[in-house]
Amino acid sequence: MNTPNKLTMLRVILIPFFVFFMLSSVAGEAGKWIALAIFVVASLTDTLDGYLARRDNLVTNFGKFMDPLADKLLVCSAMICLVEMGRLSAWIVIIIIGREFIISGFRLIASDNGIVIAASYWGKIKTVCQMIMIILLIADLGSSFAVAEQILIYLSLALTVISLADYLYKNRQVLSMQD
Repeated sequence: MNTPNKLTMLRVILIPFFVFFMLSSVAGEAGKWIALAIFVVASLTDTLDGYLARRDNLVTNFGKFMDPLADKLLVCSAMICLVEMGRLSAWIVIIIIGREFIISGFRLIASDNGIVIAASYWGKIKTVCQMIMIILLIADLGSSFAVAEQILIYLSLALTVISLADYLYKNRQVLSMQD
């Protein structure tokens, strides 16, 4: 297993630890900071594994499959924890996770037809926005950041819808391949 794929697997392995510290009181107030550190490290592995894979020509089928899955698991786990903590509305998380299911299904159909669909500019911006939103919501820095948190929540939601529409429009030929 090459280094980018090891980093992807590290991200997956970190998720249960992240969820544990987000939702348990074992570490007291430090738990949220431990969870935040784990989330940031896991998020950075996403950037690093992609960079290394492209730089060293280590792109693999395993990486093409697992990297986006690891990202979805990390972000969705974080958002579900934030719902549990009352920091994020469930309806927003449902829309965001719904988009991920739609895109994953679309990618499976495309893959069955020999088409690889790369991540779009909108999708990458959406992911960065979601990760910043999650970091702020976990940190819970008080009322002085409440407006920034709300802006990021609704910006993430808007980018989720925009990136879905862009993705479906640009890849509409995939749907015509089905019976």
